[in-house]
Amino acid sequence: MNHPDRLLSFLLFCCSLLPFTAATAQDTLAVDFTSPVNGRDLRLVTGVYHDEDEAFNMQDLASLPFENDTSVFHPRKRPLYHVNNIWLKLTIKNTGAADTSLWFFTGYHDEMEWFTPDGDGGYHSLVRTGLMTDNGNVERWGHYAFPVKAAAGETKTYYLHIVNHRYRENRLMPVLYDALHYAEHRHQYADHFKKEALVIQILIGMLLVLLCITLINYTQLPDRSSLYFAAYVLGLIIFFALRLESKPFQLSFFHYWPMLKYYWDIPAILFCFYLMPLLFGNIFLSLRERFPLMERCYRYGAVLCAVLIVLFLGIFALGEYQVPAMIYSWFHMFSIIPLGISLFALARRTRHHPLIRFFLLGSLSVFLLSLWSFIVHREPVGLNSIQELTAPNYIILLGILAQAMFYAAGLSYRNKLVHQERTKTQEMLIRQLNRNKELQRKLNEQLEELVKEQTTEILRKNQELEEQRKLQLDVEYSKKLAEIELKAIRAQINPHFIFNCLNSIQLFVMQRDYEHAQKYLSDFSYLIRKTLDFSRRNFISLADEITYLNTYLGLEKMRFEQKMSYEIVIDPVIAAAELEVPAMLLQPYVENAVKHGMTNTDHSCGLLMIRFNELESDMLECVIEDNGIGIERSKALRSMPSHHQSSGMEISLNRAELLNKMYNTGIQIEIIDKSSKQASNSGTIIRILIPQL
Repeated sequence: MNHPDRLLSFLLFCCSLLPFTAATAQDTLAVDFTSPVNGRDLRLVTGVYHDEDEAFNMQDLASLPFENDTSVFHPRKRPLYHVNNIWLKLTIKNTGAADTSLWFFTGYHDEMEWFTPDGDGGYHSLVRTGLMTDNGNVERWGHYAFPVKAAAGETKTYYLHIVNHRYRENRLMPVLYDALHYAEHRHQYADHFKKEALVIQILIGMLLVLLCITLINYTQLPDRSSLYFAAYVLGLIIFFALRLESKPFQLSFFHYWPMLKYYWDIPAILFCFYLMPLLFGNIFLSLRERFPLMERCYRYGAVLCAVLIVLFLGIFALGEYQVPAMIYSWFHMFSIIPLGISLFALARRTRHHPLIRFFLLGSLSVFLLSLWSFIVHREPVGLNSIQELTAPNYIILLGILAQAMFYAAGLSYRNKLVHQERTKTQEMLIRQLNRNKELQRKLNEQLEELVKEQTTEILRKNQELEEQRKLQLDVEYSKKLAEIELKAIRAQINPHFIFNCLNSIQLFVMQRDYEHAQKYLSDFSYLIRKTLDFSRRNFISLADEITYLNTYLGLEKMRFEQKMSYEIVIDPVIAAAELEVPAMLLQPYVENAVKHGMTNTDHSCGLLMIRFNELESDMLECVIEDNGIGIERSKALRSMPSHHQSSGMEISLNRAELLNKMYNTGIQIEIIDKSSKQASNSGTIIRILIPQL
């Protein structure tokens, strides 16, 4: 095409634009509101005022120095190094013949406020919206286009206040739409962002699966590396869930807290791609045992990341969003070399540690794919890597997913190694336990044999000692019993008794009472013979004991010349010939009762009562009761120096104790003074319990 043709084409193109560009003034846009308007570029007719000092006053709105500064407009995202606080002014005239509305759209920004004329020469705020202002309003994505209304032939001026705090400003282009084309524009944006949102949701689902698997594995095999990996995955889930908040026309998981996406933006990058990998790698690779120097570097790096995260959260709370971005940019640039050195050092040790491969591949996935994304990125981002991570494209998503999968595979392989090691250790323990059991069995057998021998020897020794002890006790008891029985015989057949009996016999002879003398002499000889016979026996029948006591008491009654009486009562149920009692056990008590019971001056005749009762089938009770002076008075008389000291009762008591020890009989003797119970009564009660063997 030659030059005249080109000039003609240019003139025709300018003529075609005349209906849309006719303006009554330089800063006034004349538009037919009834004609289609599809994204009309308004940069040349939009006034701009930079409110850097934030000294805006509603009364001064009309007098603000607006300029035609097209440098503030940009069709793509761009970095911000300070807060962008601007005012836009749009003066528009409806050249059409009908009253209708158009839509003024500039993009999605942090804070936006649309001012319209109120009819009285002033302005009022019609719409206030923005990514940082509409808390909990999930419909806020439809509020970023503002209505422009003008009657036919009417001219109106509108103002839009835009404040962007974030370190990256979204697209800022003033355009004009009619209602139909604005709806098409929204649908195009919705379709575009739905694809990215779908990818993010799929990624979140996969990360949730990894998180659940990791937590399940941790319950079966507790390990700190699994906890760090779970925290890393959880941080990624929150990070990408908050990314949905930046996608227009999408329903975010955190739409009630839209500010979370600003607080958890750069801290999430440090947390997910620096802090957690450092902590995870430190424990996962067991650097403290294998590579102490690298362990210290990883530990100090993790501390630095944690400090930066807390610092960034504090700065965000103060409303500053550019400073953390700049700090992170420098941190990212300076961390590339140390991280590269550490990865290179680990790569040289993959032969010695198989887990290094998984950690190395996971770390390199994010590093290399983020570098690739930086190289092929179409937006002018400079040497700043924040844009790729805060608004990740598919390459970054692939790198993050690859890192998570490699880390998860490494954990599975590590758990497998731990399981194999535990299995091997358990097998070794089982083998050692079997050897120990075999050794224990042999030792037990030897010990049993030794114990059996020692037990046999001990039993033999004990038997010998027991036999010797029994023999010695039998000898001692026999000796003591013999001595006591001898004393008992002497106590029973004492010279005084024999002398009294012989005197009585002599008296009967002198009185020529030969019949009584003969009976007395016969009973006396029977008594002497039975006493000698019983002295050689330990037990005699109850019938023999009663006959012996009857003979003895008959002699005593004849000697006292009928001044005493006695009675022996036997329970009818008692078989006297079958029951046995210790020989010569009762006679000393009966003699003592006769001696002290017949000399009571308060009674003209002494009374002695002997009763035998069967308390139980194996217990015999013998009660000896007299009406004499009593045991206490008798003891008082015996304590006098000139009085005769009787030891028959004491000997019987000692003999009963010996019989209890030798035959385990359990004989019990109880002596009761009747005056202790009733002062007007006197006498003694001897109660003897004799168990039957």
